[in-house]
Amino acid sequence: MLDTLKKFFDFCTAEDRRKFYQSIYLGILKSFIIALRIPAIGLVVMGLIEKNLSMQTFWLSLVIMLVSVLLNVWITLKITMLQTEAGYHTCAQKRIEIAEHMRYLPMGYFNQNSLGKITSVTTNTLENLSDVATRVVMMTVQGFLTTALITLLVFVYDWRVGLVLLIGLALFLLPNSIMRWHAGRVSDEKHQADTGLVAVVLEYSQGIAEVKNYNLVNRSARKLSKAIDHKSRMDTKMTYASSPYIALQGIATKLTGVFMGLASIYFYLNGSMELLVCVMMIVSGFMVYENLDGVGSYSSLLRIVDLSVDMVNQVLAIQPMDTSGQEIEPETANIELDHISFSYGDKKIIQDVSFKIPEKTTTALVGPSGSGKTTLCNLIARFWDVDEGRISLDGHDVRTYSYDSLIRNFSFVFQRVYLFEDTIANNIKFGRPDASQAEVEAAAKKAACHDFILSLPEGYETKIGEGGASLSGGERQRISIARAIIKDAPIIILDEATANVDPENEEALMQAIQALTHDKTIIMIAHRLKTVEQADQIIVLDQGRIVEQGRHQDLLAQDGLYSRFIQERKTAASWRIETND
Repeated sequence: MLDTLKKFFDFCTAEDRRKFYQSIYLGILKSFIIALRIPAIGLVVMGLIEKNLSMQTFWLSLVIMLVSVLLNVWITLKITMLQTEAGYHTCAQKRIEIAEHMRYLPMGYFNQNSLGKITSVTTNTLENLSDVATRVVMMTVQGFLTTALITLLVFVYDWRVGLVLLIGLALFLLPNSIMRWHAGRVSDEKHQADTGLVAVVLEYSQGIAEVKNYNLVNRSARKLSKAIDHKSRMDTKMTYASSPYIALQGIATKLTGVFMGLASIYFYLNGSMELLVCVMMIVSGFMVYENLDGVGSYSSLLRIVDLSVDMVNQVLAIQPMDTSGQEIEPETANIELDHISFSYGDKKIIQDVSFKIPEKTTTALVGPSGSGKTTLCNLIARFWDVDEGRISLDGHDVRTYSYDSLIRNFSFVFQRVYLFEDTIANNIKFGRPDASQAEVEAAAKKAACHDFILSLPEGYETKIGEGGASLSGGERQRISIARAIIKDAPIIILDEATANVDPENEEALMQAIQALTHDKTIIMIAHRLKTVEQADQIIVLDQGRIVEQGRHQDLLAQDGLYSRFIQERKTAASWRIETND
C-alpha cells in the first residue's frame, strides 16, 4: 500500500505533489481536531451519568464541539480544493506530456501499436486518476492518519484497550491485503478490456463507411457487442473480487469497536478504569469504525491507481528519437542520401539507397506498391531514423538538427488529407499559427480554394467536421495545399497528392500544386504520367532498391521497369467503355 502511495505522489508534478502534501498536513490537523471530540463527549456523557454536569463543563464541551465541527468543515473544504486542483492538474499535465512525447516517437510506433491503447490511456486511465484515484489515495491516507492518532490517544489512556485496538487493526489489514492482491489480478484484465473496447469503438466508427459498403454491419456489431460484454464481465468480476473482503473488513471494524467497548466496561466494573476513560474508549471505538470503514471501501481501488500510473508511465517510457540536436538554419535545400538502409523489425524496406536531390529541382519516386517510396520520404523528413547510412540537408546529417529546426524545412501534401474539427481559417493556419487573415486568404487564392470557401455559410469561419468530413476530397486537398503554402517551407513532399482527385477538381488542384511548388525543392510520389515526365530526375524503386535513375526520356529508352510502368499507364488511360446502340 505504501509503495502505491509513493508511486502516485512521485507521478505527480512537483507543484501538485506539494498540494497533496499540504492536504496531508491539514489532514493531520483534522485528525487532532476530530480527536478533541472524544474528551468533550466523554465529559458530557459522564456528567449526565453521574448527574453532576455543571454549566461550565457543558459550555466548555459545547465550545470544543463547535470549534471542532467548524474547523473540520473549513479544513475539509481546503483539503478537497487542494486535492481537486492537484488531481486534475496532474492529469492535464500528463495528457500534455503524452501529446508532446508522441511528437518525437518514430512513426513506426503508431503502425505497430493499437491506437486504442493510447486513446484509452489518455482518456479512461487518466480520467480514473483525476476523478477516482485522487479521492481513493487521499481518503485512504486520511483514514489511516486519523486511526493512527486515535490509537495513540487510546494507548495514552489505557494500554489494554490499545492492544484490543491493535488486534482489530491487524484483523482489518489481513483481508485488506488479500483483497488488494485479488483486485490486482483482475484490474489487469479490466484495463485490457477498457483498452480493447476503445480500440473496437474507434475501428467501428472510423470504418463505418466500409462496414456499410461491404455489408459488414452484423459482423462489426458482433465484435463491438463482444467487446462491450467483455468489459461488463470484467467490471463485474472486479466488484466480486473485492466485495467479500470488504464485508470481512466491515465485520473486523465492527467487532473492534464492540470489543473495545466491552473491554472498557469490564475494566470499569472491576474498578481498574475510571468512568470518564471508559466513556472515551467507547466513543473512540465508534470513531475508529467510522474511519476504517471508509478506508476499507476505498483501499480496494488502490491497485487501479497503481496500474493506471504504470500504464501512463509505459507510454512516456517509449523511447523517442534523439531530437535534442542543434538549431540549424540550412542555407540551401540540397538533400543527399548516402547508402541508407532501413527495416521494420526484421523486414528490410530500404536497402543501400544513394542519390542526391539538388535544391529547387523535382525528384519523382516511382515503383510498384510496397517498393519503399513513402518510407523513403518519411526517412528524409526524419519520421524514422535510418538503420545504416546518412541523410543530409545542406550537408548536415538530419540527426544533428533539433526536430523543430528540421521540420520547419518541410511541407507535406498527402493523398489522404486530415483536417481538424475547427474553422477553415484555423486549419490553414496550422501551417503558420501567427498568420494574419490576409495571409490566410492569399494562400487560399494560390491554392484555388478561396472561391469555394466564400460560398460556405460562414466563409473562412465555417467550422468543418472532424477529418474534414463535410468537404469533398478535392476541397480538402486544396485546403491542405493552402496550409503548406502558408508554411512556405523550402522542401515539398507530395505523396500521391493527385491520385484520387475527380476530373472536375483536377485542374484546380494542379493549379494549387503549381503555386505550392514554385521555386521549391520537390519530392513527389506519383502514378500519373503528366506529374512524372516533367521531373528533373526519376528514381525507380523496387523492393527497397534503386533499379533505375534518370530523366523521363532516358528511362523510356532503357526498356526497363519504368518503361513498362509508363506503358501500363498509357494502356489504362486509353480504355473506353463501349455501348451498343
